[in-house]
Amino acid sequence: MLYRIGVPLAPLTTLRVGGPASRMVTLDREDLLEEALAGADPAGEPVLVLGSGSNIVVADAGFAGLVLRMGICGIEVSRDGDRAVVDVAAGEDWDALVARAVAEGWSGVASMSGIPGLVGATPIQNVGAYGQEVSDTITSVRVFDRERREFRDVAPADCGFGYRASVFKRSPRWIVTRVRFVFERSPTERVRYAELARALGVKEGEQAPAARLRETVIELRRGKGMILDPGDPESVSAGSFFVNPIVDAATVARVGAAAGQRPPGFDAGQGRTKLAAAWLVERAGFAKGWTLGRAGVSRKHALAIVNRGGATASEILAAARAIRDGVRDRLGVTLEPEPVIVGGSGEEGDL
Repeated sequence: MLYRIGVPLAPLTTLRVGGPASRMVTLDREDLLEEALAGADPAGEPVLVLGSGSNIVVADAGFAGLVLRMGICGIEVSRDGDRAVVDVAAGEDWDALVARAVAEGWSGVASMSGIPGLVGATPIQNVGAYGQEVSDTITSVRVFDRERREFRDVAPADCGFGYRASVFKRSPRWIVTRVRFVFERSPTERVRYAELARALGVKEGEQAPAARLRETVIELRRGKGMILDPGDPESVSAGSFFVNPIVDAATVARVGAAAGQRPPGFDAGQGRTKLAAAWLVERAGFAKGWTLGRAGVSRKHALAIVNRGGATASEILAAARAIRDGVRDRLGVTLEPEPVIVGGSGEEGDL
């Protein structure tokens, strides 16, 4: 197994920031995972699993440990009555899977078109967009348990899925190697998000052709700089930098009083509301295009922090801290970052 030393990580991330990895190995077969970890785990060496680098901020000091670059590929399709059972290796491209699902008539993921990243990352974040989440179609997640040194298949009930959350995100114990999806067969999908419904010219809750839904979602994301595009400087980001906060009724009232109007939000159940983080950012004074050094808020979307050219991880995180602190001080809500922040120490990694 070939280990590379001192590999620059910035070119492997969509934010284009970060120092080198102490060691890196590309994992292209599941059965090589134990061998890849053989030196790292007994020695207590930190391990980072890296996919497409689209949801990560690597510190300027880099990562003092082993980076496993996920390269396991393969898709197996079978039938369960009228449903398609699709086993997908962690190294497969997510949007390519969505495109295939739409083409094959596998229903349930078209609204998540255009999201960068690999399939293995989707259950970790419980990726979602425009009213859909991957947990809606996942029936098992195959992982390697680093403590017990064994592979296991985890049922959805044991995945701890929540809003942008799972047990896999909360602990480095698990390495995702494969995801099983079960899709209903249908050329249409239910539109579950008001913005998407308006763009499609239908009512929320109605059905729309999956192919048209995918095209519309991609155009909406492109308009927000959320489609990776070498020709679009506003796409040099880690996507949405902050998670939409879920708060109680008292917090909603407090935010409304501070902002002078009721904040937009979505019912999150149990008397709680999911607030729109982008609205909070702009109401706190961080308009699209706001800049601090060589980093700042995208000119297309208030939740994306972009690298305006040559920014360091420290500059990206300084901009994020300024926004987080501004929203907290002015509106009383503390935003949590969505990207994984790795490496470094002290202020650079403090967010």
